[in-house]
Amino acid sequence: MTSTLYLISSAAPPARRVETGIRAAQGRGWDVCLILTPSAHRWATEDAEGELDELRKITGHPVRHLYKLPSGEDVLPDADALLAAPATLNTLTKWADGHADTLALGLLTEGIGLGLPIVALPYINAAQAKHPALPRAVATLREAGVQVLLDDGQGHGEGFHPHQPKRGNVDAYPWELALDALPPAS
Repeated sequence: MTSTLYLISSAAPPARRVETGIRAAQGRGWDVCLILTPSAHRWATEDAEGELDELRKITGHPVRHLYKLPSGEDVLPDADALLAAPATLNTLTKWADGHADTLALGLLTEGIGLGLPIVALPYINAAQAKHPALPRAVATLREAGVQVLLDDGQGHGEGFHPHQPKRGNVDAYPWELALDALPPAS
């Protein structure tokens, strides 16, 4: 039986290239289910005609962004691991505070309680990284067992290094680093 990875993507530029992360995870044996934040879903529907259909074909699953109705059946297999990538400042801070007002955040907050392996790979700029809520959020998530792959540039943590505003390099987003942090798919 194949392990299932929920790839939970926020509205940051690497979400426009989420296919890269999906294919890399599939290459490691994961059955990937894609969950988008509402803003990331809007990007996929308004900016790129047919993008959601293509992502559905690649994963073999519906792309989710909303909670299902209580009477609705689950259309995705249960997750064995979660990867929040790209994770924005908004997602990290709301997640750390226990917000579950979107499907993406609900799955992430619940994943902690379920004891699932969870990796977060941020995509933030250096100005956002200076916000006082970020270090608290990262510390809270790490204390809860989440592997937050963020290099603060001062020798604390390793992972994504915040770029200067409007100077991010989407092609350099380290999908492989996040996949390396997950347990191997079975």
